[in-house]
Amino acid sequence: MAISVTKVHSFTGHNGSVYTLEKGISEATFFTGSSDKFAALWSLEKMEQEHFAAKFPAIIYALCHIPGKNLLLAGTSAGSIHVLDLVKKEELKILQHHTLPVFDIKYSETTNCFYTSGADGNFAVCSLESLSLLKIKKLCEEKARSIDIHEERNEIAVASGDCMIRIFDLQSLEEKHSFSAHRLSANIARYSPDGNLILSGGRDAHLNIWDAKSYTLIKSIPAHNFAIYDIVFSPNKKLIATASRDKTLKIWDAETFELLVRINKENYEGHANSVNKLLWSRHHDYLVSTGDDRAVMVWEVKHS
Repeated sequence: MAISVTKVHSFTGHNGSVYTLEKGISEATFFTGSSDKFAALWSLEKMEQEHFAAKFPAIIYALCHIPGKNLLLAGTSAGSIHVLDLVKKEELKILQHHTLPVFDIKYSETTNCFYTSGADGNFAVCSLESLSLLKIKKLCEEKARSIDIHEERNEIAVASGDCMIRIFDLQSLEEKHSFSAHRLSANIARYSPDGNLILSGGRDAHLNIWDAKSYTLIKSIPAHNFAIYDIVFSPNKKLIATASRDKTLKIWDAETFELLVRINKENYEGHANSVNKLLWSRHHDYLVSTGDDRAVMVWEVKHS
C-alpha cells in the first residue's frame, strides 16, 4: 500500500500536556482535555478554536461526548466525573465514586449507561438517565487504564496495569474472559470495527493482535520504543494508527499489520514529547494527535 502523510495544521492554546481527544458536536469538530484543567472545542473546517472552553478544578484525563443528549463528561485527576450540559452551558452533576484519577469514560447507546475506569483499579457503570452509580468493580490493585465497547458483540474490554485485559458482558457486566495481554501494563484495548479482533498496546511497547473469539494471540509486534498509549482505526477501516511515549505515531496496514509510516519530529515536524491520544475524524479523514508537548496536530493521510 502506497501512503503519503501531510501535516495540515497544529493547534496551540493549551498550557499543559493534552491527555484526551473526543469527537465534537459535528464531524468537523473535536474536544481536548489538558493538565491546564481546561476542555476546549476545535474546528477542523476553520482550523481554529470554537467558542467553547470549560475550566475544571483538576487535570482532565478523559472526555466523553454524548451527541444525542448534548452532554460532555469529563474525568479528572481528583477522581471526579463532571457532567456538562452543552446547550445550557451548565454543570448538571459531579460524580465521585473513584478515589483516584479517572482515565477513561465510554458511553453505550444499547444500555444508555456510561462506563469509567480509574487509577484506583475500579471499573464502574453509571446510568445516564439518573446520573447515578449502578455498579462498581475492583479489578486490580493497579490502574484500570482504558475501556472499549463493541455494541454488536455486546462486550466491553478493559485494559489494566496488571497486564490483563478483561472482557465483560455489556448488559450484565459478568466477566466473560480475562487474559494476560502484555509483559508490562496493558494500556489500551481496541476492538476492530468488525469485532473479530482485539488490538492491545502496552508499556512493553508491543502492539498485540488477538482473536476476539478464542482470545488467542495472532501476532505480537515490537511496534514502538516505549509505551503505547492509543490505537485507532481509520474511518474506512483500512489503516491503524498507534501513539507512543517514544514521541511518534505510526500508521499500519489494518489487514497485514505492516508498518507504513513513522511520524516523528525530524521527518514530519511531529511531536516533541510523548504522544498521548489519537482521533481519526471522518472530516476529510483527518488524523488528530496530541501529547505532552501541548500541541494538537492534524494529519492528512492518503493511500492507494
